[in-house]
Amino acid sequence: MFSDNLLLQVQKPARYIGNEWNAIHKDFDKALVRIALCFPDIYELGMSNFGIRVLYGILNEMQDVVCERVFHPAADAEQLLRAHSLALFSLESQRPLEGFDIIGFSLGYELSYTNVLNILDLAGIPLYSSQRASRHPLIIAGGSCVLNPEPLAEFIDLFVIGEGEEVIKEIIDVYRRSKQSNTAIDRDEILYKLAQIQGVYVPSFYRAEYNQDGTLHSFVPKDNGIPSRIRKRIIQDLNQAFFPTQWMVPHIQIIHDRISLEAMRGCPNKCRFCQARSFYYPYRQRDPQVLLDLARQAYSNSGYEEISLLGLSVGDYCNVDKLLRDLIGIFKDKGVGISLPSIKAKDITGDLLSLITRIKKSGLTLAPEAGTDKLRRTLDKDLNIEEFFRTVEQAYALGYRHIKLYFMIGLPGETPQDLDGILDLSAQVSQLKKKVDKKAADVTLSIASLIPKPHTPFQWLGMDDLDAIKRKQSYIFSKSRSLPKIKVDFHNRFMSFLEGVMSRGDRRLSNVIMRAWQKGCKFDAWSDNFVFERWLEAFRESNIEPSFYLQRQRGDLELFPWDFIDIGITKNLLRAQFDKALTYSVNGSNI
Repeated sequence: MFSDNLLLQVQKPARYIGNEWNAIHKDFDKALVRIALCFPDIYELGMSNFGIRVLYGILNEMQDVVCERVFHPAADAEQLLRAHSLALFSLESQRPLEGFDIIGFSLGYELSYTNVLNILDLAGIPLYSSQRASRHPLIIAGGSCVLNPEPLAEFIDLFVIGEGEEVIKEIIDVYRRSKQSNTAIDRDEILYKLAQIQGVYVPSFYRAEYNQDGTLHSFVPKDNGIPSRIRKRIIQDLNQAFFPTQWMVPHIQIIHDRISLEAMRGCPNKCRFCQARSFYYPYRQRDPQVLLDLARQAYSNSGYEEISLLGLSVGDYCNVDKLLRDLIGIFKDKGVGISLPSIKAKDITGDLLSLITRIKKSGLTLAPEAGTDKLRRTLDKDLNIEEFFRTVEQAYALGYRHIKLYFMIGLPGETPQDLDGILDLSAQVSQLKKKVDKKAADVTLSIASLIPKPHTPFQWLGMDDLDAIKRKQSYIFSKSRSLPKIKVDFHNRFMSFLEGVMSRGDRRLSNVIMRAWQKGCKFDAWSDNFVFERWLEAFRESNIEPSFYLQRQRGDLELFPWDFIDIGITKNLLRAQFDKALTYSVNGSNI
């Protein structure tokens, strides 16, 4: 823990002291099982993570379990920890991580992988799973990234595939029984028992063999008692799922500083690029009355002045306009605002748009994804362009002054005309405001590169290389200069490249991640910390060509590193969707 003197030397001491409103403090020494939930980024991001709050509440409801939180320290705090030979500690009891039984990482972004290693190093825990002894904590990980866990296979003892509310209780039950019956935990024995639980993947129990061309030849269990496929865990009834009504209130402002009211999981849409749909499949909703009750309780226990609906496509929630009216009615006299994430244009017509306007009308965010109907059909993006323009025009009439639009480049069959379509559509959006007040609107474009993620129809697709992305970005930017009301922001192409490699890689990438961390890579998700050249050196020293994982289009029968995971959607169905996508795209001249 930090002494008072050291706390005065960090920029934001509140990141490290705990004791937030509704934080849970239990007797560490009396607990049978001690768990540290780790988020591999700073406090402000980790405290904005809904999954961390859910697991924290569930685990601390168990009488003999202590669950505490750990976040990656900022650079100034890490420097102090290393300078004073202090081990990384939890917030609640300020105990070193090595004193916990289980350390659980939440993995939501591939560029956080080096932070995982850095946290283990700061805790004094061996980085490789094979080097840990019985006295060391079990290292587990879950989250959307584990739809392909293989790049971290050498470092993580076990992965939880899917939703964690039920499986974490089963993991604790197995660990509790082992700890009660043994003076020391046998790591292999308990991992073998945990591997029998649906949704638990223990990478050390599997053998991967490769063909001469580098593709995966086979992936099989080393023991007959280990399942050959891992079936994703899901919560069948969302109404019965745990919700953290004792909403924790930080001492400092965090990224999403509000109550997140989870309305749904999954998505009724079938956008072919979306991995989140696969992770949260199938589509489920919480009943409106349950949501209203949860909102009342969370507000009563926290006093937050904003409640945001949480879901992949909240506009598709059944009777979302009635739900909004009810929430507004409950909280209008309490000064509590209701907010929504980006939703589809077709979902915010009429009464719903008027309701949203009552909530907030500084700006509207929409996601056409592509500039032409051809590419939107390729993506299976549900968007009627005339309906879209009518919605934008109505938004201006109701007082909106700024529009933000999300697009992607690097789509199959993309031509210069498709890129022109991005700017043409955006210019029309800007000019529509002239019908209201004779002034064009400011429109911001956020343009990312398509990353063909695992368990999506595009998993067979090769991603654009860095030169192609640069050419397309330059093409759009140069043409946008003649449109003064259009501002263009591009996602960093080098970060997209690395994200793609890590999302599509196999366990041979563990060596690359280790070498990159040794070279000083951490906080790779932060553009001012990201040093791509270090990663390229790590790839070269590991004799791995990153484009092998990213640029080539996969064959029909190729075995993918993530094929052993059953997400509830068959590979044949995904392939059929990919083939259908290609029928909409046409070959065009490259840029």
